[in-house]
Amino acid sequence: MEPARLVQGNEACVQGAIAAGCRFFAGYPITPSTEVAELMAERLPRLGGKFIQMEDEIASMAAIIGASLCGAKAMTATSGPGFSLKQENIGFAAMCEVPCVVVNVQRAGPSTGGPTAPGQGDIMQARWGTHGDHPIVVLAPYSVRDTFDLTVAAFNCAEDLRVPTIVLLDEVIGHMRERVELPGQSEVRVVDRRRPDPSRTAPEDFVPYAHTPDLVPEMADFGSGYRHHITGLNHDERGRPFASPAEVDRLVRRLNGKMSLAAQRWGLFQEVATADAEVLVIAAGSPARSAKEAVRSARQAGIKAGLLILQTIWPFPAVKVADLASRARVVIVPELNLGQLVGEVERYACRGRGEPRVVSLTRVDTELFPPAQIYEALREVR
Repeated sequence: MEPARLVQGNEACVQGAIAAGCRFFAGYPITPSTEVAELMAERLPRLGGKFIQMEDEIASMAAIIGASLCGAKAMTATSGPGFSLKQENIGFAAMCEVPCVVVNVQRAGPSTGGPTAPGQGDIMQARWGTHGDHPIVVLAPYSVRDTFDLTVAAFNCAEDLRVPTIVLLDEVIGHMRERVELPGQSEVRVVDRRRPDPSRTAPEDFVPYAHTPDLVPEMADFGSGYRHHITGLNHDERGRPFASPAEVDRLVRRLNGKMSLAAQRWGLFQEVATADAEVLVIAAGSPARSAKEAVRSARQAGIKAGLLILQTIWPFPAVKVADLASRARVVIVPELNLGQLVGEVERYACRGRGEPRVVSLTRVDTELFPPAQIYEALREVR
């Protein structure tokens, strides 16, 4: 481990990206994610990497797709307004199976909203912001150390499954500083994409979008001798557009089948006092921090409260939520929006007799949840 020191959330994101092997960053400054770009501009050149400030967020997303196709691990960072602009190219990355990482440090919205105020209004956009059925993985850190770990996980997931992966912070997590011990490079697990082996696969035999049993075809870098076609159009296994209806069906089902793999391999969460919880709190990001303190206070007051912290939001951890909710009388979902996670909780928690009551606790006033507010909700429903 490295010596303990004071680290900002956005800095931990940069360190996690570099530890995971990121060597290309393209972005455009936007509060509250700008520190990510600033630190990448400073650190990547020292490592032989490339930093490019693009003219806008659309170009930034296009640039990291191109870099990834050439073999680099690539990332961009933005906030809500820029995230909206990236959506078309995020869809292109999903269709063409291009691994890349998008950091969205959320701020209060809608529109320009509150550039320095926290919000969690991008949860649904992160999953369904681009059109069509598409695979995408979304990880949500709740602390500085968690930001480092989940940024590493985001790159590993992107490389493992060939999917765009989003790190969804909120402003407080991005800007807060905590005393942390970060792992050294030798302690970080790094996953790389599977590339074709020249000893086994000749360039003329390479099938770039093969329907492999594990749903994830090998990926050849541009310039490595494996020439193949990249298109956002529906395509067959060789990348040729205008595929038959049967081929289109097979392609879309294979792409979205990766979400099941993501749930198995990259479904991350933490539990606090859930073994006997009669009142369960489910939260992600900064509300999880307040919820953790509220659950501690509730336990001291004799309330059997527990907490499920969602680190992977998409794919939604349906099995875990259903299991814990089946043993609780009440589920409380605090979030900094008007209720985007709570609908998913209700979908999986309320599936039979004795189902729990689900309580939505929301804030959109640019303020955080104080632990006392969540504790009061726990006390009222005990």
